[in-house]
Amino acid sequence: MKLSIITPVYDEADRGPEVVKRVLAVDFPCEVELIVVDDGSRDGTPEALAVIDDPRMHLVRHPRNRGKGAAVRTGVAEATGDYLVILDADLEYDPDDIPKLIEPVLEQRAEVVYGSRRFGSHTAFSFWYVMGNRAITTAANMLFNCYISDLETGFKLMPVPLYRSLAVKAEGFGMEAEVTGKLLRRGIRPFDVPISYKARSRAQGKKITWRDGIAALAILVRERLRRRPALA
Repeated sequence: MKLSIITPVYDEADRGPEVVKRVLAVDFPCEVELIVVDDGSRDGTPEALAVIDDPRMHLVRHPRNRGKGAAVRTGVAEATGDYLVILDADLEYDPDDIPKLIEPVLEQRAEVVYGSRRFGSHTAFSFWYVMGNRAITTAANMLFNCYISDLETGFKLMPVPLYRSLAVKAEGFGMEAEVTGKLLRRGIRPFDVPISYKARSRAQGKKITWRDGIAALAILVRERLRRRPALA
């Protein structure tokens, strides 16, 4: 098994190299490649990353900012692994948790694995952020008659061909809802594993808002009402 780790970055000149070094320091149980997609940064991020000399890292650049969804699509197109996982560059998610996602696959217990966050007073961005996440997850469970614990998690591991077949079109945070909605329409139920999490504040760069929550709900409803399975 080879794992492709896709990391979109935007204006992360200070944090980006740290993320890359932490990922490459993890003791993975399989071969890995790290595809870093710079989404039109203007603060020197590409230059800061270019000095990292490791054959496992591949840096791709967008000439202008196009959003997380577009950066992920670029990374997926470049992936040469059997499976992929997306890791944001803000370090809200711990790279050391990635082997936990791989384990059920290596043990042939799962094909799609979600890292389920455990929110607490020291990890949550705000009360309303947590409630919004739970509301969106509950909506998905009701619409598709299933039970997943964290729809909006950024840690989603699945086969590269499967992700490509979803043809995710959302440009921003709505991609999480689109991925999950299309998986659930196909009858694919993610395998949940607990992970650690530490949300950033607005001052630290947190960008998601209530508008993203409304957009996610709309995407879930759209996927549920599709007349044919989401094969593309």
